[in-house]
Amino acid sequence: MDLHQHAQQDAPTPVTELRASDADRDRIADMLREALAEGRLTAEEHAERVEGVLAAKTVGELDVFVRDLPAGHRPRTPHTVPPRAPAGAIPAGADDNVVAVFSSAVRRGRWRAGRRIHAYAVFGSVEIDLSEALFEYEQVVVKAVSVFGSVEVRVPENVTLRGTGGGVLGSFEVDTSDSADAGAPVVYVDGWAVLGSVEARPKRGKLVADILDRVQRKVDRSLRKHL
Repeated sequence: MDLHQHAQQDAPTPVTELRASDADRDRIADMLREALAEGRLTAEEHAERVEGVLAAKTVGELDVFVRDLPAGHRPRTPHTVPPRAPAGAIPAGADDNVVAVFSSAVRRGRWRAGRRIHAYAVFGSVEIDLSEALFEYEQVVVKAVSVFGSVEVRVPENVTLRGTGGGVLGSFEVDTSDSADAGAPVVYVDGWAVLGSVEARPKRGKLVADILDRVQRKVDRSLRKHL
């Protein structure tokens, strides 16, 4: 191996090619939300870009969505490695898993919705009711897979609901809706129904009651960081 090949192998990976983290996606989503509030993006443009942010794999792919915005020209903050959690501890923002195999599984009531919720129904049924859940994240992604089963998702009326998925000899139905509150949580339902069904829609009469509390907590955390 010559010196040129050795130097190429030892060269650090460019920042734009690094794998994107959840924190990176949240940072870009915050920029897009600010642009929406300032009138720089329409609601349709904002929704399209946020969906792209959730699907992005690298830091470079994320930067594309804010390249034409003032926020996109800010100096990049250094990437920091989060502290290691104690052995056996559940990491903050850990994914929720709701699985039903030849059975039924239900998640409802007053519970904290994770950043990602995985729902698997194999010859069974899964019900995920977010109508009374505590939303601690601006975006919640529900990954739903139904094989000879059913996955049913219910959300409060005053959140934004979007979906991307399909059915193979099955049905995938998401009643998309946009919240009038630009700061309301966004729930994305993604997945497949194979000889089964995936259904998501707002639950009439149910509203997110803790949006203001959630926003206030976020402000309080920001203030504590600067004290």
